[in-house]
Amino acid sequence: MKFEQLRRSKWNNWIIVHLRYLVGLAVFPSGMTTLIGHRFTSVSPDNPIAYFFEALYQSGFYWNFLGLAQITTGILLMTQRFALLGTLMFFAIITNIWIITLSLSFKGTWVITSLMMIAVIILLIWDRHKLIPLVSDKRDMIIKNFEPVNKIWIIAGISYTICFTVFSLFNPMMEETSGLLTAILLG
Repeated sequence: MKFEQLRRSKWNNWIIVHLRYLVGLAVFPSGMTTLIGHRFTSVSPDNPIAYFFEALYQSGFYWNFLGLAQITTGILLMTQRFALLGTLMFFAIITNIWIITLSLSFKGTWVITSLMMIAVIILLIWDRHKLIPLVSDKRDMIIKNFEPVNKIWIIAGISYTICFTVFSLFNPMMEETSGLLTAILLG
């Protein structure tokens, strides 16, 4: 089956839109926590992971910048219109996190970050027609025009972003509720 046929399938588009929502929502809890200046996790101080996170936390503005980058990425992914930019930003962020979880021997987190890497690679492949002209020397390359994302998905993404932001303001350490909220919003 040709890639263009896969892209034209409403079912495949639905999956990609919701994968963007899922990835976008996944960065909100940790992004909001770091943006407002709280510690991301509490790990035993005799663990190398604790030293790493404490050093990041003590960096001050850089810690907040990481949170801002995550929130911006989540918002861009959920707008659908700027999803490719969000995907590229998320690729940079999750690649760093993935390497950290592998190099510091996180017990189970590397599985989650590996799944997030797979998700972002799927999103990059989905939008490859937009990326190829950036790296190709072919002057005669024609970019196929695909149907734009339905406005309802754009509105839904913006609504999800607003809801998650409001929930985060009332509960900045929302790790306990983020899974439930994500299920409700995506359901």
